[in-house]
Amino acid sequence: MTKITDHIKIANGKPIFSIEVIPPIKGDNLKSLLDNIEPLMEFKPPFIDVTYHREEYIERPMPDGTIQKIVTRKRPGTVGICAAIMHRFGIDAVPHVLCGGFSREETEDFLIDLHYLGIDNALVLRGDPAKPFTTFKAKENGYTYASELVEQVANMNRGLYLHEEDTALAPSNFCIGVAAYPEKHFEATDHASDFRYLKQKIEKGADYIVTQMFFDNKKYLDFVDRCRQEGITVPIVPGLKPLSTRKQLQILPKLFHLEMPDDLVRAVEACENDQQARQVGVEWCIQQCRELVAAGAPVLHFYTMGKADNVMKIAKEVF
Repeated sequence: MTKITDHIKIANGKPIFSIEVIPPIKGDNLKSLLDNIEPLMEFKPPFIDVTYHREEYIERPMPDGTIQKIVTRKRPGTVGICAAIMHRFGIDAVPHVLCGGFSREETEDFLIDLHYLGIDNALVLRGDPAKPFTTFKAKENGYTYASELVEQVANMNRGLYLHEEDTALAPSNFCIGVAAYPEKHFEATDHASDFRYLKQKIEKGADYIVTQMFFDNKKYLDFVDRCRQEGITVPIVPGLKPLSTRKQLQILPKLFHLEMPDDLVRAVEACENDQQARQVGVEWCIQQCRELVAAGAPVLHFYTMGKADNVMKIAKEVF
């Protein structure tokens, strides 16, 4: 398997096509996910990201009037899906590794499993709050910040494991990706602090950056410029999602704390149905991609949400 940074070097300036997929809901078959990926192999993605979904807390009324609190995970299977992708398509799988829901020891065990499977790439994230909570809380003896998790993975790459300080152990070989927000993380007090924390993740061992989705390329290009000014030199991968319904004009800005360009808003508002809105989203993303390629983006990384048809249309025009 090959590191993401090496895939970028091998491409030698030619943009790479990649996607992110989400595990199916518990009980669903993996076949539909793999079948959605299959047509996209035409564009030779060297790697596919697989999201990790942390636990959720639900309350269930009991016959005696009490409330039973239950911990469940609706989309398990990240590691198994990574192995299935690698086996079926012969390409790299990049699992998301979260702070949320893991102790440090559980994180180490998870990373060791990935290492044994030959998975040498990991996208390291803090993760969202566990539903239904709105604020992030670390598990006991877990991490509150992604930079702490980056440091643990980087330590394993040096052969430094938890509670084994005096023992020489074989190092792992992870290429570490981290997330960034061209329009500022919604919890950051200002852009300066956002860049300070991002730089901290790079200094602790992150090898590349993947951005949150955006619909205005200027946001990404300005972000890249600012990173370079701050001394951040690692590859910065733009994350893209083609808009697919009229409702997403309201939903996406709230969920991901981003701005919609006025031209896109007007075009979607003029649509009579979601089919027309989906076509507008495809055309907008095609133009985004062409501009990003011209600007030297190393990878065009698509958030597919398990669907392939609109990404397929975009890739046919760009790659």
